[in-house]
Amino acid sequence: MVPVYTGRIEMTTPEATIDRIDRLLLDALQEAFPLVQRPWKAIADRIGITEEELLKRLSALQNQGIVRGVGPVLDSRRLGLNAGTLVALHIPEEAIPAVAGLINSYPEVSHNYVRQHHYSIWFTITAATEERISAILSEIQEKAGILDEDILNLPTVRPYKVDVRFSCALEEENGPD
Repeated sequence: MVPVYTGRIEMTTPEATIDRIDRLLLDALQEAFPLVQRPWKAIADRIGITEEELLKRLSALQNQGIVRGVGPVLDSRRLGLNAGTLVALHIPEEAIPAVAGLINSYPEVSHNYVRQHHYSIWFTITAATEERISAILSEIQEKAGILDEDILNLPTVRPYKVDVRFSCALEEENGPD
């Protein structure tokens, strides 16, 4: 399996009305992204539309909130990043923007979300070593004035990669279940 170039789409409105071509586009974006000079053209050719139409459709899907983003799924361990953790912080609501900005300043942070929960900020860190992760957490804790009891650190013990793909075109062709 190719370690770096599989596609990921994030859909935010699964019940939205989209046509067959949009569904084919969503399916194509979940496959291996073509590493060619014009990847959008290669995908467009595969689903039978022009590159211009593909880009318009993708933009429309994003503007409608159906697709939140398109990006790679990286195999961090194959890139030498052998340590990872999920972190949750209890942060007062008024401090969330500043703390989120601090967290986002670290290139090792790949996700950072606010949740309606006692632990209001959740983020992931992937680094070469556990020591680097500890250093990042210590810096964040010190700079933001976070107490030990307000940090939940859930390090990766054993990585599991689940390749989940949702067929968007099949439902329309076969009818709803």
